Amino acid sequence: MTIIPLTGQWHLSSPDSTHATSMPIPGDIHTALKTAGIIPDPYIGRNENDVQWVAHQDWQIERTFVIDDPDGSWYLDITYLDTVAIVFVNDVPVLSADNCFRRYRPDVSSALKPGENTVRILFHSNIKAGAERQARQPFYLPFSKNCPIPDGNMLRKPQCHFGWDWNLAISPLGLYGEISLKRLDIARIEHVVTEQRHHNDGSVDLHVTVSFHADTQGVVPIHLQFDEERLRLDCRMRPGENSITHVFHVENPKLWWPAGSGEQALYSLIVDTPSETITRQIGLRTVELLTDKDEAGSRFAFRINGREIFCRGANWIPADALFSLTRPEKTEDLLQSAVDANMNMIRIWGGGFYEDEHFYDTCDRLGLMVWQDFQFACNIYPSTPDFLENVEHEVDYQTKRLISHPSIVLWCGDNELVGALLWYEETRNNRDRYLVSYDRLNHTIERAMKKAVPQAIWWPSSPASGYLDYGDAWHADGSGDMHFWSVWHENKPFEHYRDVKPRFCSEFGFQSYTSLPVIQTYAEDKDLNIASPVMEHHQRNVGGNERIAATMFRNFRFPKDFANFVYLSQVQQGIAIKTAVDYWRSLKPHCMGALYWQLNDTWPVASWASLDYGGGWKVLHYMARRFFQPVAVAAIPSDDGKEIRFSLVNDTLEDVTVTLNISTLSLRGERRSLRRIDAVCSPDAAVTALTIPADTIPRDSLLSWNFTASNGSGGEGHHVMDSYKALELLPASLEMSVSPSGDGSFDILVQSAGLALFVLIESETPGRYSDNAFDLAAGENRKVRFTPSVPAASPPEAASSQDSPPVFRIYDLQSCQSAG
Repeated sequence: MTIIPLTGQWHLSSPDSTHATSMPIPGDIHTALKTAGIIPDPYIGRNENDVQWVAHQDWQIERTFVIDDPDGSWYLDITYLDTVAIVFVNDVPVLSADNCFRRYRPDVSSALKPGENTVRILFHSNIKAGAERQARQPFYLPFSKNCPIPDGNMLRKPQCHFGWDWNLAISPLGLYGEISLKRLDIARIEHVVTEQRHHNDGSVDLHVTVSFHADTQGVVPIHLQFDEERLRLDCRMRPGENSITHVFHVENPKLWWPAGSGEQALYSLIVDTPSETITRQIGLRTVELLTDKDEAGSRFAFRINGREIFCRGANWIPADALFSLTRPEKTEDLLQSAVDANMNMIRIWGGGFYEDEHFYDTCDRLGLMVWQDFQFACNIYPSTPDFLENVEHEVDYQTKRLISHPSIVLWCGDNELVGALLWYEETRNNRDRYLVSYDRLNHTIERAMKKAVPQAIWWPSSPASGYLDYGDAWHADGSGDMHFWSVWHENKPFEHYRDVKPRFCSEFGFQSYTSLPVIQTYAEDKDLNIASPVMEHHQRNVGGNERIAATMFRNFRFPKDFANFVYLSQVQQGIAIKTAVDYWRSLKPHCMGALYWQLNDTWPVASWASLDYGGGWKVLHYMARRFFQPVAVAAIPSDDGKEIRFSLVNDTLEDVTVTLNISTLSLRGERRSLRRIDAVCSPDAAVTALTIPADTIPRDSLLSWNFTASNGSGGEGHHVMDSYKALELLPASLEMSVSPSGDGSFDILVQSAGLALFVLIESETPGRYSDNAFDLAAGENRKVRFTPSVPAASPPEAASSQDSPPVFRIYDLQSCQSAG
């Protein structure tokens, strides 16, 4: 195949202004303008307000290319074109596009000429396009309350580009994928779709279907190779669509397992013709979604290779608000952090992207199961014939593109569209009209998916209590998947997480501020106050700062300064999510999944994420690595507070024996042994290892424990009988020393003279700590390895003077709350 790549530098200009500069493709227009100095960095301060004009204009990009012989059948290959755009070749319009999630392959043969040619893409303002399409609707369709830019629901592009309660709102546009000119020699490959059948008796059949588009009759030799088996097929093509199917029979297959449950065995599938080669990595496994009825309602559990898997994880949003600031290494680092925190599933939320191949390849390799939402979120969408036809093309392309990835275990119709039916005055006043409209869209997605990939597992919406169940899955916990937001949005105490027993909680969360070194990238010293305009601008959830503060004052004493306010916000976020996960895991197998909101950030902002923008671990992420351990112990108080039960959870395939040491901790940090037991938990189960009366814990003490398990894991924790603010904590007198480890990392020794809770080490140098947010009793120490993201030339030193910022800073609960 003759291919002329068209990525690289293009010329960017606007028919609506004199602004012009170069722009790399793939890329987005805002980043190109920022790089050229035409607009300020929208992530800094309140610059977002100053760049709003960009999205109100039309823009165009243009470049030339040379073709010696334009004879034959030529087409453009374009992906991730955002969004309403007309493509011209030599000023001849060859494509009118309006869906970022489709692949376009327009024929351009008649527009080409020998020698130099010009390709130009005219982007229509997404804001204008949305308003124009809203005006053409038969009735008004409300858009997400989280979006300050209206009518994003009219366009098939990432919905979070119009705002959200964690994203900036600048409605970017650009071309984020491939663009190349290709000559069609008889036929091109359209899709490679695989299906696994007959997983039994130690063998499996892998059905490989290759579809082609041909412009003429002819015979195309095709080679198929799976593992070490290779064969040739001569496929006779006729103009239009063609397909072939071959079945590979695999004896004694190596199975693909989620992280923590087994190996991620991957096979190579290669499909090649004389003009192109397609490679896929195939994981052989079975997936079932269990929705059996029971006494509580109905189950919601995943069975992989015949084994039920408790899903531990978080929700994924786009890696960056602006595409040009993403890169494969950044995405891979975020996904690796998920696995490093003992996660085995992520949910790709419905207001972002269908991610690129590298994303899913990484999930395949890491063993991260993917819950894939179709990209519809929190809006009322059109159901006109043209919109639904566009959606059908989108679903057909995306499902066929992605179905072979073993990591994808579920396809979900949308995010919270059923709930949105009650969020707006228009929908409340005429719910039937909007419900019928929603059902048309939802049925279109389901029908298109099942036609394209019948083997895919379908779930209608998230949350949903069941198929065609339009009930309140935010509060009803007996069936299906649940989004539980009462603690955050309804301002209820953390203990309220123990008032529900979800079958699978696919969203729940609590906010914190992003870490101080990240805040300092967008805020000046004068802005370091949670009520400052800049800090409020980087809080997109209405009432979010007030809720963080109100919850903090309910549980803790007032922090002494801004840095400690940020630290304490992260501590309480970690406690909130830990409270939920500990309890819900203890309900296994009644509950079989907990995916907190959210894993990552798109820009530096106060949010529910456990990873900072840039990938640094917040307190929650270090805590998640502990509470998501396959073998874990948690202390859970009874409803009346009179007893504390120790829950032992085992997500492994083997029996585990746990040695559990329970003690009390005085406020001076003195340990007193209370109980020591050995407890056994069978595979894939949760048991109560021990229950102790609450009145055995002295009033001026904490309950503390540590455990070691027969599989080599272990952990520790503490439980406060009343509230943290009721504790008369004494200074821990922490000391810290730093020494180089010899491999570019640094060893940090932290010693405590008293009780230190939630000890956090922080550095202005980006990097990873081997442990953080841990407890120390009197006389205890902890050695922590710090690995910089970029190896340092010389060891950092812990500074004691407040006149210059230290490279390392250390926090703990008592010093955070003390005066002076």
